[in-house]
Amino acid sequence: MALSLFMCLTLGGCAEERAAAAPFKPVPAARILKPGYTTPGEGLVAVDVRRERTGNVIVKFRDAPVYLDGERVTDLMDGEHVTFYLKPGVHRIGVSTQFDPVVELRFLVDARYTSFASVTFDKDHRIGIRRVPH
Repeated sequence: MALSLFMCLTLGGCAEERAAAAPFKPVPAARILKPGYTTPGEGLVAVDVRRERTGNVIVKFRDAPVYLDGERVTDLMDGEHVTFYLKPGVHRIGVSTQFDPVVELRFLVDARYTSFASVTFDKDHRIGIRRVPH
């Protein structure tokens, strides 16, 4: 028993550390379909939409079209983000895949708040979006 405990503690001390999280990559300009939404301007508020990284190969390489107030604006790939500059008020941010219908999030844009949304896939490989703190 003592030997087992010693081995666990010894091996546990040598366990591989988690890799530091890599920063999100910006969506390439060539994939922005509506560039007006990604241009900063007077009175506009930044809203960052990021697609969380996954090791799940079933969803890792799927593109995720992003919609803003019903218009397709870009596609997000694994580990990418896009920053929209929006007028204050309620907007709809939607995401989908070729296998999923558009899922929308009503998103209050207000300069007093940090605005981040996270795109993820659930255990059934269905896409989702939610507001997250930064």
